[in-house]
Amino acid sequence: MKKFIALLMAVAMVALMAAACTPADETYEIALITDIGTINDKSFNQGTWEGVERYAKENNKTYTYYQPTAQEDAEYLSKIEMAVNAGAKVIVTPGFLFETVIYQAQDMYPDCTFILIDGNPHDADYNYKTGTNTVGITYAEQQCGFLAGYAAVKSGYTKLGYQGGMAVPAVINYGFGFVQGAEYAAKELGVEVTINYNYSGNFSATPENQARAASWYTSGTEIIFAAGGAVGSSVMSAAEEAQKFVIGVDVDQSGESETVLNSALKGLEESVYQMLTAYYEGSFPGGQNIIMDASKNAVGLAMESNKLEGMDQAAYDALFAKLVANEIEIKNNQAFLDANGQPIPDPSGFNETFEYVTVVYM
Repeated sequence: MKKFIALLMAVAMVALMAAACTPADETYEIALITDIGTINDKSFNQGTWEGVERYAKENNKTYTYYQPTAQEDAEYLSKIEMAVNAGAKVIVTPGFLFETVIYQAQDMYPDCTFILIDGNPHDADYNYKTGTNTVGITYAEQQCGFLAGYAAVKSGYTKLGYQGGMAVPAVINYGFGFVQGAEYAAKELGVEVTINYNYSGNFSATPENQARAASWYTSGTEIIFAAGGAVGSSVMSAAEEAQKFVIGVDVDQSGESETVLNSALKGLEESVYQMLTAYYEGSFPGGQNIIMDASKNAVGLAMESNKLEGMDQAAYDALFAKLVANEIEIKNNQAFLDANGQPIPDPSGFNETFEYVTVVYM
């Protein structure tokens, strides 16, 4: 036994000496911390990652990503610490879930620059502060959601579905815009429309999400707007089996399934690319919270792959111009508030003013 222990100690000493002689780990200037999804989710995380990747490759910068193992602030902060220790100068964080995390991190690491996508930093009591080393970027998802709902109804669909992920502001915006766009088109056409509406509570491809979509299709739903990251994969699978249709989200998802007739886009890749460019050129807009909307050409539909026959390029351009000019009022996640002033994700309140669309919240 003593010989065995001595042998183990010798091996340990050799390993320790070898480790001491090993070169330091490679460093990365640009880092992305994913939210609870992955960089190949064909949606939100991937669109953000592609902005990092494009800038880094074009400008010969080192880059990497870190994927948290749990949906917890402590875990997100741990990954940010890892990135900083590995030499990160800029950290990109996609998602509303990073708002309280970046609120802390921007003070913990003042020499690091943070690009927060889909949120603005605040503490647990919703006291907002965006440091000079941070920029918060949000999008007017209600505008591209509006375009998607309008295009679906103008293309002859009257039984629609909205399958969101977690009920975070961006997902609520997409859904609220979708139902308002459907109402706008239904009013023009004088047709009645029904929309099934649900938040799955996750951003994952699960049997439950697929079963829900399949049930809707079986009950007559013709097309579902899937706005929940990998939730879209579940909806697409159900659509393929039912021979029904899908509207994708965040990026052009037409390549993921033949069932995708269009996608509601927001300029994730371009926004990240522009912010990284600004950082390295010395013009980073630190301390600002920027809203990316139609006026900045940051939201829209994937018209290059469009299969919604009721929305040709001319019709799209005309409607888009109205959004740019603010000629159409589209309510976002602040449409309905509770007694504490917090957003209510339930869209049923629209039924009180809609004339042609009925929203069925599930």
